Amino acid sequence: MTLNVKSRSPWMSYATPERAPLVNDARADVCVIGAGIAGMTAAYLLGRKGYRVIVIDDGPVGGGMTGRTTAHLMSAIDDRYHEIERLHGEEGARLAYRSHAAAIDAIEDIARHEGIDCDLDRLDGYLFLPPDGDPAELVREYEAGLRAGVEGLAWADRAPIDALDTGRCLRFPRQGQFHPLKYVSGLARALEGLGGVIHSGTHAVGVHGGEHPCVATANGARIDCDAIVVATNSPISDRMAIHTKQAPYMTYAVALRVPRGSVAKALLWDTLDDYHYVRLKDAEGEVLIVGGEDHKTGQAHDSETRFARLELWARERFPVAREVLHRWSGQVMETIDDLAYIGRDPGSDNVYVITGDSGMGMTHGTLGGIVVTELMHGSETAWSHLYDPKRMTLKAASTYARENANVTWQYADWLKPGEVPGEADVMPGSGAVLRRGVHKVALYRDEAGVLHQMSARCPHLGCAVRWNALDATWDCPCHGSRFDARGEVLNGPALTGLEPVNASEAPPVTPTAMPPDSRPGATP
Repeated sequence: MTLNVKSRSPWMSYATPERAPLVNDARADVCVIGAGIAGMTAAYLLGRKGYRVIVIDDGPVGGGMTGRTTAHLMSAIDDRYHEIERLHGEEGARLAYRSHAAAIDAIEDIARHEGIDCDLDRLDGYLFLPPDGDPAELVREYEAGLRAGVEGLAWADRAPIDALDTGRCLRFPRQGQFHPLKYVSGLARALEGLGGVIHSGTHAVGVHGGEHPCVATANGARIDCDAIVVATNSPISDRMAIHTKQAPYMTYAVALRVPRGSVAKALLWDTLDDYHYVRLKDAEGEVLIVGGEDHKTGQAHDSETRFARLELWARERFPVAREVLHRWSGQVMETIDDLAYIGRDPGSDNVYVITGDSGMGMTHGTLGGIVVTELMHGSETAWSHLYDPKRMTLKAASTYARENANVTWQYADWLKPGEVPGEADVMPGSGAVLRRGVHKVALYRDEAGVLHQMSARCPHLGCAVRWNALDATWDCPCHGSRFDARGEVLNGPALTGLEPVNASEAPPVTPTAMPPDSRPGATP
């Protein structure tokens, strides 16, 4: 299942592997759920260690958020080293640097070893101030970066933007960029060469850990295994424990044509909150990619305005920019303490999770595969404990409280009126939530004029979904579950789609579960 074609990244024209669905029960050493960069890296590394691996995914390899990245590879943490140091100490910051640098090296090594042509470049990254920015912020980051051991970190007179004198900035060497779908396609080929099996069109509806782990699928087939890796962007194996410690955000990107050789090949970030990031893609002539403008999933409806702001920001700094070639969105999971959750699932034995990309999905996904493989193999990397999903970071308590208060507030939707007065107000190709007595119904009218009616209740924890006109999806504003226009689940934590309803019936609006932060003792 894929999102609306109106929202497409430059990578999505590349055809990734799609394999036959699983139709019969199967047995493997490890079942990996999710064929994005996290799942495919874990599967490949496990295959190299001799494990028999089955990978399942709803869609093709890389068909989820991996194809919606801007594909920058960073050891320059986007939440900044001084913040990582505040939350995790100097040693934590050192491990964060070492792990992300190791992830970039791993991508380079795997691509070379397997002969994967994925347009990989190593290049410098620059962190610069916006107009009227505080120079002390860069000094603070420079000093924290030195304490973290960032190799080659140095001052530069200005970032390589011809039309803008950024002033003094920080240069991070040996960052990277690549074509994410070419890379994960190469991982898929390599995995199959190691005896691994991939099944597309196979939706997991049950993840059961314990002494005899197994995965149940929507078509009735079952996979028995010794261990399960859940690499689904947002984990589908966990109902609350991890979801109270991370929040889903939508992020936006535009790609503009620029004359070849007119823009320096580098990664660029400013220090705004919400910050902007820039990279150059050498294809279709030459393409400048600019991203940012994040917001909580399901909690804003102004994508056109956000795209316009990104385009304006880009054109002011890169006057050579020509037409917009691509506009797209993606979902990232922001943890309360700025680092991913990778390792043993807190609630299930023999289940491992990779989540919490915090806007650095390509490196987080890669180091996730490394960590999970080593844990399963009976050893640990030096940084495994840093990403432990069971961790509780007391210094992030205020963020925890704020994010969970935001979730609680979303339940007030059940008390509000509908978005439209009646079914006739839903135009072809659009959706809206309608109040029908004490019920709320998600209505979608397809291009042929046929009205599709579903419960507005997210099956995960009972929040009311909201229509996303850009992607033609129903998005849950609580924990980031997403559904296509007709209610089929696209993204967890929900395991199933929105319940279809008839005009004369609808489920009650009262959610069956209390908001996560209402549980006694639910504090970090």
